[in-house]
Amino acid sequence: MEHPIGNLMTTTMQKIKEMIDVNTIVGTPIQTVDGITIIPVSKVSFGFASGGTDFTGKNQQLEQDNSFGGGSGAGINITPVAFLIVNGESVKLLPVMPPAFGPMERVVESIPDVVERMSEFFNRRKAKNLDNEEESFL
Repeated sequence: MEHPIGNLMTTTMQKIKEMIDVNTIVGTPIQTVDGITIIPVSKVSFGFASGGTDFTGKNQQLEQDNSFGGGSGAGINITPVAFLIVNGESVKLLPVMPPAFGPMERVVESIPDVVERMSEFFNRRKAKNLDNEEESFL
């Protein structure tokens, strides 16, 4: 015989699964008129608890149907974190969270900008070297 607490937990977990899927974390892409794709990114956290008892009394026979009392609950928090902006082959992360407070968080946040600036620097340097090589042939 299946215990009622199992059914209670299964039902609660199914309801949570219905509410949270991959599209909750990485949202459905949004296409703009000029070909830019915007993808929302969220942080999802949830908690779950359940419990129950049989209320078996001293004088109750084992063959009798035991009473059952139980409950379960869940809480979900969905927080928008950022948007991925895709324009051609360029991808940028646009955070929506407040700015970082600690030095380590600031370093981590600045990595995409540093990589982009270094890439631009090397591209300009490469273009300048190509221009210099063309001038040396003239």
